[in-house]
Amino acid sequence: MASIFTKIIEREIPAYIVAEDSKHIAFLDINPLMIGHTLVVPKKEVDYIYDLPDNDLSDLHLFAKKVASAIKKSVPCERIGVTVMGLEVPHTHVHLIPINSMDDMNFSRAKLSLSKEVMEETAQKIKSHL
Repeated sequence: MASIFTKIIEREIPAYIVAEDSKHIAFLDINPLMIGHTLVVPKKEVDYIYDLPDNDLSDLHLFAKKVASAIKKSVPCERIGVTVMGLEVPHTHVHLIPINSMDDMNFSRAKLSLSKEVMEETAQKIKSHL
């Protein structure tokens, strides 16, 4: 069965897409820890990040680097934190999270509930810096 990320890639369900190329897609997390929290996903559905072939893994990180740079220019923060959890969706993905402290990446805390307008505005800001 296709993952929720594959359904986003195939445009079966909507998402706030901020970047895309032939091998990757990046979109805002709908349950973000911080405004600008973005998921970077390879279009090839592979469950575990270290099961990706080496060239696909490096391409994923280089794509994420471009997206992180655009997020940093769009959302006031000290850094863009990077994490790979890999348990919640069986499709490789990288979390890029604007942070000002270590607690900003605490996945145990309550997620934000942002309006459609805030999500659209954030996505547009990030896109404008790519």
